[in-house]
Amino acid sequence: MLKTGKRINSHRRFSEEFKRKLVDDYEKGVMSVVQIERFYGIRNALIYRWIYKYSTYNEKNIRIVEMKDSQTNKLKELEEKVKELERAVGQKQIMIDYLEKMIDLAKENYSIDIKKNSNTPLSGGSNPTKK
Repeated sequence: MLKTGKRINSHRRFSEEFKRKLVDDYEKGVMSVVQIERFYGIRNALIYRWIYKYSTYNEKNIRIVEMKDSQTNKLKELEEKVKELERAVGQKQIMIDYLEKMIDLAKENYSIDIKKNSNTPLSGGSNPTKK
């Protein structure tokens, strides 16, 4: 910034060879528009303008849309999460079945009713507050 408070506008000029190289990298899938933007510090609107101008696949009145891989990745991640949760539910169900069997065996062998009845008094460890 100058002493007068005015900013100095800096315009970068890019050679046609550089522009074509970036468009070629984009078309080959080496870099996405976002990656080019971040790596070179170039606005994405300018990159898209170069793509429209220098692309070998460019046709008039056709808009180029960059598809995100994140949607397919997100779907795969969600499917993996579902499988993981199904495994966890299966393991918990096995544990429940095991504990139920243990309760039944304790009741048969030792005549102990482990499941509490609804009329069982509260233990002395907790002091309910009186209202």
